[in-house]
Amino acid sequence: MARSTASKSNPSAALPSTALWTGRAGESLAKSLSRVASKRERIVVRRNGKNVAAIVPMEDLAALEKLEDRRDLRAARKALADAKKKGEKPIPWSKAKKALGL
Repeated sequence: MARSTASKSNPSAALPSTALWTGRAGESLAKSLSRVASKRERIVVRRNGKNVAAIVPMEDLAALEKLEDRRDLRAARKALADAKKKGEKPIPWSKAKKALGL
């Protein structure tokens, strides 16, 4: 079944989560999904003693994707500003697609 992941050696232990071992995933996946959906619990999937994935509530995934979008936008704006400082012009998307064979 699932075990608590809280430990000093686990950097994500501050988050309330449970471990789901892949060897027993089939017998407890439905229960785990119910806990994620109803109790907003986070489930860490482990294989061979290592954390390999996580099952999280959709709200958590949406928040993570929003953070990634902000980070990507910041990086894109920085790249454009750096190019502008160097006097470089951005490559139009149509030209980039053609060069990449898309």
